Amino acid sequence: MKLSRLFSFSGHDLAIDLGTVNTLVHVGGKGIVLNEPSVIAIETIAGVSHVKAVGDEARLMLGKTPEGVKALRPLRDGVIADFDVAEQMIRRFIDKALGGSTRLRRNNIIVAVPSGSTMVERRAIRDATSNAGASHVRLIDESMAAAIGAGLPVTEPIGAMVVDIGGGTTEVAVLSLSGIAYSGSVRVGGDKMDEAIASYIRRHHNLMIGEVTAERVKIQIGRATMPVGTGEAMSVKGRDLVNGRPAEIEINEAQIAEALRESVGQIVGAVMNALEETPPELSADIIDEGITLTGGGALLRGMADAIAERTGLPVKIAENPLMCVAMGAGVALDNAVYDGVLATG
Repeated sequence: MKLSRLFSFSGHDLAIDLGTVNTLVHVGGKGIVLNEPSVIAIETIAGVSHVKAVGDEARLMLGKTPEGVKALRPLRDGVIADFDVAEQMIRRFIDKALGGSTRLRRNNIIVAVPSGSTMVERRAIRDATSNAGASHVRLIDESMAAAIGAGLPVTEPIGAMVVDIGGGTTEVAVLSLSGIAYSGSVRVGGDKMDEAIASYIRRHHNLMIGEVTAERVKIQIGRATMPVGTGEAMSVKGRDLVNGRPAEIEINEAQIAEALRESVGQIVGAVMNALEETPPELSADIIDEGITLTGGGALLRGMADAIAERTGLPVKIAENPLMCVAMGAGVALDNAVYDGVLATG
């Protein structure tokens, strides 16, 4: 009998994409029921701390909290940076997804983890999830989950290549016969791009901006390739580093493409390394099947073109790139054919 069915009488089957930027929760039989920022706000009163908000509400507090309140992102580069805070955040997200307390439930949970994470980092994720209300925790590599969510034939003897560009890491993998023939990871993703934009604006315009503003710039006018001319422009507000006063500047697509050049180059380099290490028979399949992009970074304008230009291969963006990992983990949870790709915790 499939393990998930053993727990169905007393709990729920959940798949969690515990991302650096966003956390998604898939509940068996219902699909994705939660998609919120991986942010938690902690309030301290008289030396006692408690959770003030999580997700969307907590994200609005980033950089704007009063004394005694901290808005935190407990995951960095796809792994847990603050164990206790991450555990509280996971517990709240599970409660939200299930509509109540998890204390009396025996939840069977799959968590997607970066392929490049260490055994210590994986143990931290398993322990935090277990302490947050899971009776049994299994792990799945993000690249495998992304490929399943994108509809790639990972169980067949056909080579499939997926590039999952997340908030903290970029996972590059070649998959075949329910296994990973090659896996590589670089700690470059949406966060590093936001930092690169903020750094560029600080160096060239003497303007300090926050991470929320940098992300908005990336989404609105970010590009992986140089536009024709200067491209679109937008106004950006922040603090002038010369006189300390609030200020506003205008920045364009060409400038942001320049700011993102190094990050994009590292991602393309990771793809090239994967192609160099791929066995020749699987390389032949990739020529026919192409490369599939998933994750939020896949939505950066020109990213597919940048990879296609360097590799000479067809590159496509998955239908729901932001949800591929959670969807794939959910499919693996519900379908016994994918049991071989899961690790027991």
